[in-house]
Amino acid sequence: MDLWFSEFHTPDVKHSIRVNRHLYSERSGYQQIDIFDTPEFGRVLALDGSVMLTERDEFIYDEMITHVPMAVHPGIKDVLVIGAGDGGVVKELTRYERIKRIDLVEMDPQVIEVCRAFLPENASRLDDERVHVSFENGLRFIRRCHADYDLVIVDSTDPFGPSEGLFTKEFYGSCCHALRSDGIMVNQQGSPFYRHDAEAMKRSHKRIVESFPISRIYQAHIPTYAAGYWLFGFASKKYHPIDDLNAKAWQKLGLKTRYYTTKLHVGSFYLPAFLEQMLQEVED
Repeated sequence: MDLWFSEFHTPDVKHSIRVNRHLYSERSGYQQIDIFDTPEFGRVLALDGSVMLTERDEFIYDEMITHVPMAVHPGIKDVLVIGAGDGGVVKELTRYERIKRIDLVEMDPQVIEVCRAFLPENASRLDDERVHVSFENGLRFIRRCHADYDLVIVDSTDPFGPSEGLFTKEFYGSCCHALRSDGIMVNQQGSPFYRHDAEAMKRSHKRIVESFPISRIYQAHIPTYAAGYWLFGFASKKYHPIDDLNAKAWQKLGLKTRYYTTKLHVGSFYLPAFLEQMLQEVED
């Protein structure tokens, strides 16, 4: 008998992946956690029935949310990561010697435990001496911060359920307050393709625009996410994501990537007409 995992992207659209084995299934104090082993995408982490990452395409998300701000801001040393309990973003950040501190705030300790056990490659750098893990609500944590960070990465689940508070105007204002005078915030902004997701993205972008002097959207193509088309937000107090990109300096680091390049960095901020119009409506 065939076993399939299906995620509903809308009530009328679902994405299905054939499963070899259902390796883990447990409800934590916050959410349903599942790990599947699949022939096409390797191991898959799902939270509350939504794909968070797969071994096959997680590098796209982790590289784009990490290397874009790192290639723009030359002085990033202190980083706050909210969410990202799987460890993928932390793994990318630890490749930079200039980073001195990475504070990881994950609400659900069970996510980290499960990823250590079933996705050890992703979680391989969580024990780096620069990484400090706090199990706490991200909004509550960041309310206490003031000019403590050069970069804040918000790697949350979608703006429904446990992560809803990480998409509010209060939260983005707190992120701005937590950053130094030249700080950058990067967050996942979901997909603009399906109506429900697009409306959530527009709400989030509007709140970020109201909180930061510079705010831009950029894109990546991730096969297992809704419509295969995903957005990130780049918000800054000082740096423009294209004008201040130092491609030569980043290339000299010699970091090997599978998706991110400095040319792609620039191209990812050039958006299709329907999305430009959608964002313009919000910004106006």
